[in-house]
Amino acid sequence: MPALIAPGTSALSCPPAAPSHAWMPSSPCGPRCVDVPAAVGTVRVAVRVAGLIVLLAGFPVINLATPRGRRTGLHKRYARTVLRCCGIDLRVVDQRGGEPEGRRAAGGGPRVADEGLLVVAGHIGWTDVLALAAVQPMGFVARADLIEWPVLGKLARLMRVIPIERERLRQLPEVIAAISRRLAAGERVGMFPEGTTWCGRAHGRLRPALFQAALDSGAPVQPIRVRYLDRDGELSTVPGFVGLDTFIDSARRVLRSKGVVAEIVLLPLERPGADRHELARRCERAIRGRETLDIDAHATAVGTGPTRDIVPDEPAETLAPAR
Repeated sequence: MPALIAPGTSALSCPPAAPSHAWMPSSPCGPRCVDVPAAVGTVRVAVRVAGLIVLLAGFPVINLATPRGRRTGLHKRYARTVLRCCGIDLRVVDQRGGEPEGRRAAGGGPRVADEGLLVVAGHIGWTDVLALAAVQPMGFVARADLIEWPVLGKLARLMRVIPIERERLRQLPEVIAAISRRLAAGERVGMFPEGTTWCGRAHGRLRPALFQAALDSGAPVQPIRVRYLDRDGELSTVPGFVGLDTFIDSARRVLRSKGVVAEIVLLPLERPGADRHELARRCERAIRGRETLDIDAHATAVGTGPTRDIVPDEPAETLAPAR
C-alpha cells in the first residue's frame, strides 16, 4: 500500500529497507519528517509541566469525588485542560451533516444514545488520545506498554485502555472480543487502525482486523480526521511520535511547541455492514478525503519497534493511481 500525503504538502522520502515481521504494521516516518519550529521559553515549559503534574495528580481524587453521572463532562474538561497545558489548542469541525449524536438505526431514524460507538482515526502521536477524549471521553485500544509509561500510564488505566500487543498476532481475537463487549454494553471505544504512528503528512492504510468488533456488535463506526496545524494553518509534525522517538523526546518537543492546533473533524457515521475489509475501506475514504500519491513511497510498511522498516511493494509501473 503506497504511503499517501495530503494535497499541497511536500513529498516524504521513504526508501525501502529490509523487512522485520511481515504481518506487523509500521511507518517509515522518522526524525527527518518532524519540523522543529520556534519554541516557547524555559519558563513557559516549566509552567506547563507544573500544570500537568497538578492536573494528573489530582485527577484520581476528583474523579472519585464526582458523581458517576457527571464524570463524562469532567473527563472532557480534564482532557481539554491537559491538552492546553501541553501547548495545543483544540478545534472541532462537525461534518456529520446534522446527524444526531445518538444512534442511527440500520433502517434510518434517530440514533439511540446508549448504543456503543466505534471511533476510528489516523494515528500521529500520544496527543491524539487527549484530543479525541477532549471531544467525547471514551476507552481506547492502545499499545500494551502504555500502561507503564510515565504520567500517561495512570491516566491510561483510568481510561480503561484495552491493551494490544501487535507482536502477538494470536491475541487479536481476544482484543476484538473485548472491544465487542464494550460496544455491546453501549460504550465508546476509540482505535487507530493504522497500527502505528505517522508524522501527520504521510499515513498508512487502515488495517481491517479490529473492525470486526463493529460487525460482531452491530455498532456504528465514527470516522474522525485528526490533524495538527501550526500558527500559519499549515500541517504541523511536532506531535508526531515516530522513528526512534522516546516518550520523553516527544513530550519535550510538544511542551516546547508554540501555536499548535489539534483539528478534529467529525465525519458521517458508517454502518458496519457485513465485511470488515469493505468497512475499513469506507472509513479510510472518509478520513483521507482527496489525496495525492507520494511517488517516492512505493513501499509497504512492515516491522515493529523503533526501526519501523519498510519493504518494496510491487514495481512502481504496476501500481494503480490513488483514488
